[in-house]
Amino acid sequence: MYDFNISKLFNYGKEIQKNMAKIKNELKTMTIESTAGGGMVTVIVNGEGHILSLKIDPTVVDPNDIEMIEDLVTSAVNDGLRRAHEAMTEKMEKITREMSIPKLGSLLGAGD
Repeated sequence: MYDFNISKLFNYGKEIQKNMAKIKNELKTMTIESTAGGGMVTVIVNGEGHILSLKIDPTVVDPNDIEMIEDLVTSAVNDGLRRAHEAMTEKMEKITREMSIPKLGSLLGAGD
């Protein structure tokens, strides 16, 4: 039977919480640039998936072809958001790797 160690579990929880706060701050300050149409549309998003800026090359603006601009903006935004999601997933996976089963087992008193 395991000897449950609440102190170790509490400290481990605080460590995870600290790491999560660090990652959240990193994601907030991370910037990811994505372009479409060979740079005609550029979007910058942060790691949280918020659009920080959107730039459209004036030479691409044709009032008779608004659909092309819409497609370029959609493409750039979706790529930027996808890359932000990948960055977030990568950072979260790092935390889950640190939460190894042997480490959790030691919190329950196994192997002490």
